Order: sequence, then C-alpha cells, then structure tokens
Amino acid sequence: MEIMSSSSPSKTPPSGSLFSALRRSSDDLTGRKNLQLLIQLRWIAMFGQFATILVVNYGFDIELPVAQMLMVLFGLLLLNAVSLLRMRLPKTIGNTELFLSLLIDVATLTMLLALSGGASNPFVFLYLLQVILGAVLLEVWSTWVILVTTTLCFGWLAWYGHPLPMPLDHSEGLFSLYIEGMFICFVLNGVLLVVFINRITRNRRQRDEHLAQLRQRAAEEEHIVRMGLLASGAAHELGTPLATLSVILGDWRHMEPFKSNGDLAQEITEMQTQVLRCKSIVSGILLSAGEARGESSEGTTVRAFLDDLVDEWRETRPVKDFSYSNEFGEDLSIVSDSALRQSIHNVLDNALEASPNWVRLSVYREGKTLLVSVADRGPGFAQAMLDNLGRPYQSSKGRPGSGLGLFLVMNVLRTLGGNLKASNLVQGGALVTLSLPLSVVALKQERGETNGD
Repeated sequence: MEIMSSSSPSKTPPSGSLFSALRRSSDDLTGRKNLQLLIQLRWIAMFGQFATILVVNYGFDIELPVAQMLMVLFGLLLLNAVSLLRMRLPKTIGNTELFLSLLIDVATLTMLLALSGGASNPFVFLYLLQVILGAVLLEVWSTWVILVTTTLCFGWLAWYGHPLPMPLDHSEGLFSLYIEGMFICFVLNGVLLVVFINRITRNRRQRDEHLAQLRQRAAEEEHIVRMGLLASGAAHELGTPLATLSVILGDWRHMEPFKSNGDLAQEITEMQTQVLRCKSIVSGILLSAGEARGESSEGTTVRAFLDDLVDEWRETRPVKDFSYSNEFGEDLSIVSDSALRQSIHNVLDNALEASPNWVRLSVYREGKTLLVSVADRGPGFAQAMLDNLGRPYQSSKGRPGSGLGLFLVMNVLRTLGGNLKASNLVQGGALVTLSLPLSVVALKQERGETNGD
C-alpha cells in the first residue's frame, strides 16, 4: 500500500508545456496510487469484519444480524470491483473520486456499527482512521466534510443505536469483552497510523524529488528553446553575409592577380572551403530548428548514417589518430536526423579537445538500442561534472559560455527517448556513451519488425 499526498500545494513551477504534461502524468499516478490504497484497505476491512462477525456471533454467543451485516460487506465487495474497473480507465483520478470513495467507506462503517451496538461498539473509533486518511489524501475542504460527516454519524449512533446484550464487566480489565475490543481497536489504529505515516513521509519525499526533477527539466527545456531561437535567428542573419563572401571569393578566383599566384589561389580555395563549412553549419542549425524537415527526414541506414558522419567529421577536424569501429550487425533503415548527427559531432569535438592525439568511436547494438561510445585519452571528467552530467555550464574549460555541449546532447537524446552516460576509464581518459531506441529512428515500414524483435 502506498500513499501519496495530493493536498500539499507546491511552489509555482517554471512555465512550459513539458512540465505541465509531466505534472499531469504525476498527478494521475498519485490518484491511482491513492485509489489503490483505498482498495487494499477495503480488502483488509472486509476480511477483518467478516472474521469479527463470526467470532462475536458464534464464539462469544452474542447475537448479531449476520445476514444484514454480510449484505453490507457484499456492498463493499461490489465497490471494490467497480474501483478496480475504474483503475483501467485512462481518465485522471482526482480528489472528487477519492472523496466519494471515503464517504462510502464511512457510510458502510456506520451501517455495520449500527447493526452491532452503535456508539457502544468499541470499534467506533475506526472513524478516526477515515478522518486521517481524508487529511492525507484529500483537499482541505474534503477533509472537513469527512470530519463533520463522521462526527454526525457518531452522534446518530449514540442517539439511535441499540447496545448489544453484553455483560457490564468493565471492572475485570483486560478480561472484559468491551475492554478487549477497545484494546484491539487501539492497536489496530496505532499500527495503521505508524505504517501510513511512514509511507506518507517516504512518498512525499519521493514526490518532491520527482517534482524537483520536473522543474529542472522544464527549466532546461525553456533554456533550450531560447538558445534555439537565438541560434535560428543568428543562422538567418549569417546566411546573407556568407552568400556574399562566397560570391566574392568565386570572383577572386577568376581574377588574374590571384590566378597567377599559386599561394593566393590556394588560400582562396581554403577560404571557400571554410565558407562552405560555415554555410553547412548554418543549414544544420536551421534543419535542427525544423525549418527544412523535408531534407532532415531523408532515409538512410545505420551504417551509412554513421559512416558519412565519421567521414565528414574526420575531414573537417585536425585529428591525428582516429579509431572507428562499427559492430552494429545487420543494417537497419532509419531516418537521418540532423540533431542526432550534431550531437555525435559535439561529443567527438569534446573528446578531440581533451585528447588531440587520439579519439575512438565505437558503434554497437544491444537488443533494440543503438549505442555509440566515444573514448579519449585526456584528463577525464571531474567528479563534480559527473555528478551534474547534462546540466548547463558544467565545464573544466574555464571559458564564459562553455559547458553547453553535453547539455545540448543530453536534451536531444532525452527528446528522442535516449540517454547519455559518462565515466572515467581506469587507464586514463573518458568514455561517453549515447544510447538511442532504434524504434525512434527506424523507417515506418520497418518499425513493426523492430518492435517485434
């Protein structure tokens, strides 16, 4: 049995559709756990009350309206069956449903007490358990309604209830049936309270931690959106000057002073190459921003995608010793994703900066997951960076604005349903592993086969 409080207001979270969606999902999970708790408590109550009826009626020879009390228990059984069916529906379980469930529990307890001695029944103090559950599970107004209802029920039982034909043997202490009943009720309430309070504390702590993670994720998403808008705007602004530079350099190549000078011609060629690279970067930014999804969604395969990515990165970076192994196995048709391409480039760039002499890229498959590992022989990650992996501005470079590479990679992978892990190698250096579900990038005609592996 688990209790998760839905009555405690939380601080205003950062705005964002992601947080709202995750918060609704968290609230729905909370409501379902709370309803599951009430269902489990009813099972315990039904078995306990059934056993008590048998013991009192047949063991102590105290006459009870057994048939009517069993009908009440049958009503609880039907309520639990309906509650179990409700658990299967996708609609969110909120305060109103839990409130009505507790009211029904109070009503059934009142009927059972009315049939077994009214307010003189020592188990009348089980009303306190209903009030405590209301305080834990419900909103404030609902809790007050439960308290007023149980108070009125207690008063009605005291006014109209008929005590059971029990001997007045209170002076016998624990040998008195009434005192024994009160003792059992006290122990039962105490045990349930200890169990519930402990679970309330644990689940509230877990829920607060979960909400803190949701706030952090929403803040990171908002940060990503702002960076994306700035990058997209900058890419638009850079398009015109880059095109102008490309035209000017093309004209220079045909001018006699430059054509006759081999060194100048070579430098112009290099400048054109760098301009083309800048234009490619700008196109990649716009592509990742969703402004050219037609190109972004072209089909390819895992091997072709990674081989092209590696060739492109190797040709444009001053890497001395680069090791590349692709052990993916049977090839798979996928959608070429520019954001994923740029993410792997970012990890490779970080490894190259930390280890200019050697970088290794390994590709392999585990079940339905694509794994891409990048290793280097640099100084490795500081423990603080490993503890805060994926958060912005976590870097050992000491430059303003540094530490965004892994943050961006983490968010891209998280959006695609993947993950990123980092560790330090025993022999020195660092290892960064990107994992991505193949079902996310597989072409539509092959997704059925991928999911059915």
